[in-house]
Amino acid sequence: MIAFLKRRSSFLAPVLLLAIAFGTYVGIAIATGQTQHLTAENLIGLLGRSIALGITAVGQTFVILIASIDLSVANLISVSAVLASHLMAGDPGSIFPAVLAVLLVGVVVGAVNGLVVTRLEVNPLIATLGMALILQGILSALFTNFAGEVPKEFQSFAYGEIFGVSTSLLFLIALTIAAWGFLRFTRAGSNIYSVGGNADAAKLAGIRTTRVVIMAHVLCSVCAVVAGLYLASRLGSGAPWIGRDGVYDLESIAVVVIGGTALSGGRGGVWGTLMGVMIFSLIDSIFNLAGVDAFAKQILRGVIIIGAVALYAARSRRIEA
Repeated sequence: MIAFLKRRSSFLAPVLLLAIAFGTYVGIAIATGQTQHLTAENLIGLLGRSIALGITAVGQTFVILIASIDLSVANLISVSAVLASHLMAGDPGSIFPAVLAVLLVGVVVGAVNGLVVTRLEVNPLIATLGMALILQGILSALFTNFAGEVPKEFQSFAYGEIFGVSTSLLFLIALTIAAWGFLRFTRAGSNIYSVGGNADAAKLAGIRTTRVVIMAHVLCSVCAVVAGLYLASRLGSGAPWIGRDGVYDLESIAVVVIGGTALSGGRGGVWGTLMGVMIFSLIDSIFNLAGVDAFAKQILRGVIIIGAVALYAARSRRIEA
């Protein structure tokens, strides 16, 4: 019964926050006479403007579910964007090998993160922060500006449409469905929840916890690489600062937590993460409609994140009591 209430609580909280954010957005749009922002196309576009964050956050969900974390995703996004555009060099024939190459980089980075966390028993914050610094050092040594160029064919990833809907938005939805199906219907997905809930009990039950942790970190890194490919497609080239300036490491963690996934692991899911991305998009749009100063916007976002996490913590304590 307690487990059921926990699952229900972790899902209903982001739904409530999303409803409040949407209601506030509509109210401010009406109050300020900017009702043109309430069209269906514009509302769909709200999520479309956060594709890279959404893709990264889906991956971050896997590691947070196992009570880990990944601070290397922002710099990995930069590496993948720069490497992909450098390898493609405007040649459509190089798209496939370039994509394979950056996906391989994601697998390697994720595997190294997982091995450092499990085999060397380094705290995930320190392990992935160290990886982030390594990736940043490589970028700084090799690139100082935009590198390479992606062909126009590859830009359809960011700007293409299928039946009038953005290709990238459809990809994010498909990725979320695939991640949900993996977590919900596969043994590997069930193992992720088990390890996150209680790693010692999972090990006693015969689950190879080391493999589960490495797998989760690999999935996270691969998602970060895909986000980098998307940004390269959107910008037409890669830049060494693209991930860092987007603050995708901290923001991906924030939307996962706002979406109801517990930092202690074992509870939450990707649908909540997608709602967290939508909440963030609505918050930004609310601030823009209200004309909030950019610096004040950052402060208010921080307050909202802290408040949301505090609310979840209070609800969890009441359920456990």
